[in-house]
Amino acid sequence: MSKLRVHNFVVSLDGYATGEGQSTEAAFGHAQREFLDWFGKIRIWRGLQPDGKLGPDEAIAAAWGTGIGAEIMGRNKFRPTTGPWPDDGWRGWWGEEPPFHTPCFVMTHWEREPLIVGATTFHFVSGTPPEVLERARDAAGDLDVRLGGGPTTVNEFLAADLVDYLHVVLVPLVLGRGVRLWDGLDALHERFTVEAVSVPSGATHLFFTR
Repeated sequence: MSKLRVHNFVVSLDGYATGEGQSTEAAFGHAQREFLDWFGKIRIWRGLQPDGKLGPDEAIAAAWGTGIGAEIMGRNKFRPTTGPWPDDGWRGWWGEEPPFHTPCFVMTHWEREPLIVGATTFHFVSGTPPEVLERARDAAGDLDVRLGGGPTTVNEFLAADLVDYLHVVLVPLVLGRGVRLWDGLDALHERFTVEAVSVPSGATHLFFTR
């Protein structure tokens, strides 16, 4: 069976994976500037052109796309709204060529027709984490499924014991508020082999492998 993998998931020292006050102008809320700065330092953005600064962060982050056939994401990773979808042409954060190039399953209580943007198709689906994972696995074929976030969605899949691999990038920030990753996941470490690598950028990469 294919695996469910989380890659390049940035978390602050106090456990927040996004800040407070997310909007269409600030995907990470009040932490937007700090998080984007770290995304650049640790080479999280996919599609980066070589600039002579390649190092361990880039080598680790590049595993994001290897062997992936579909993605699952929470609604707020696609757009930070609730209720019926606004009819304003919003096509996600990623412009006309999102980096996924696979079917993406956006979890929502308000289903809608699929949206094709470049080589990526977004499917807006309801259901429990196991039900959505089954749909994503069908689309991925023999490849793995990536769980893209945000923190509430990753937390739900971890709580349901569905995640096979979790890569967290711990960055030296204290946000104080926002959306936390770890709440309610007591003894999570007991389900996984946990390894850690600290790199010159100042980040620590944590790898949880079932």
